[in-house]
Amino acid sequence: MARKTKNGVDPRYLDKERAALKRTIRKSVFFNKKEVAAINEYCKLFGVRSRSALIRQITMEHILSELDKAHPTLF
Repeated sequence: MARKTKNGVDPRYLDKERAALKRTIRKSVFFNKKEVAAINEYCKLFGVRSRSALIRQITMEHILSELDKAHPTLF
């Protein structure tokens, strides 16, 4: 019988979920000096330590919101 964690979730399931979310594909983005200055100022102002996480989060939020707006409708 498989062991369970405190919350009752099978550890094999958690391992599978972690593996599915692992980032293995790299994309590069180029910024000009003004854009980098704005990003650095934002990070400094709001105490953001990981600029890559910030850029990834903002990008994905925008993409997902645009996809949500553009989903097909019946009427």
